[in-house]
Amino acid sequence: MAKVKYYYDPETLSYRKIESKKSEKYKKSFLGIVSALLVAFFGFIGFSQFLMSPNERAQKREIENFKLHTELMTKELVVLSERLSELQERDDNIYRAYFEASAIPEEQRKAGFGGVNRYKHLEGFKNSAMITNATREIEILSKQMVVQSKSLDEIVSLAKEKEKMLASIPAIQPVKNQDLKRMASGYGMRMHPILKTRRMHNGMDFTAPKGTPIFASGNGVIAKAHRSSTFGKVVYIDHGYGYRTIYAHMSKIIAKRKQEVKRGDIIGYVGNTGRSMASHLHYEIHKDGRPVNPIYFYYGDLTPEEFIAMQKASQENGQSYD
Repeated sequence: MAKVKYYYDPETLSYRKIESKKSEKYKKSFLGIVSALLVAFFGFIGFSQFLMSPNERAQKREIENFKLHTELMTKELVVLSERLSELQERDDNIYRAYFEASAIPEEQRKAGFGGVNRYKHLEGFKNSAMITNATREIEILSKQMVVQSKSLDEIVSLAKEKEKMLASIPAIQPVKNQDLKRMASGYGMRMHPILKTRRMHNGMDFTAPKGTPIFASGNGVIAKAHRSSTFGKVVYIDHGYGYRTIYAHMSKIIAKRKQEVKRGDIIGYVGNTGRSMASHLHYEIHKDGRPVNPIYFYYGDLTPEEFIAMQKASQENGQSYD
């Protein structure tokens, strides 16, 4: 039973009963109900935590840990994607450009995945959006890495082929400078020593003593090593990539047909065989079946000054030695 409260009225000189307003009663009742609900709610939370089994608590920690690592993994994927983009840019604009290879089409690098909803099986979970995004990024990154890996394999292959090509192209003098008397005749129209008419001279003549070593000017395979009525003892080397060199008027051939040779290998010695007026080496370079001026193929062992001197000598309109 609620206590009855009174107050002293000085006008009537008596105690009067305190009457409570209905609004105050409702307010107190409402506050009491809210307080009770809050106490019950927080009590339930604490009680439920208390009632969780060790296995449930472990599962909860595992879920929270999984969520944290998924967020970290998503951030790491963004960083890896940026690094891959940088590699793709270098691949297209540096590596492939250097080896004269076509760039990989952007649509091939960025190609998506088929399916109406590829990630439907990941829906319906608390962290579905996060898991779906991470899965999508992983698949896209994986596909781009496969494309880039194949591209780098191709670049390695191109690099090896480029190295092989550079080693095969004729690039040195077939006779060393210290063994030369002089460069007797260059490429172009020259007076033939026997026919006494101006004819096209398809190579260069290097005068040197008989027995002077002759070197292969690039890697290749001996295509011919025989004696002819015109060139005397002569060697032909196929270098691949459309290049072939001819070494004529030798005194002795030491290379064998089908033998593989490297740039700088001795293939024979200077002589005066065939239609030759003096001891010398007649040297020719052919590209795709047509003779070209050998003067442009000595970048492997001539200084700029030596090249200029040889170029000047090769342009003199003298008589060839064969």
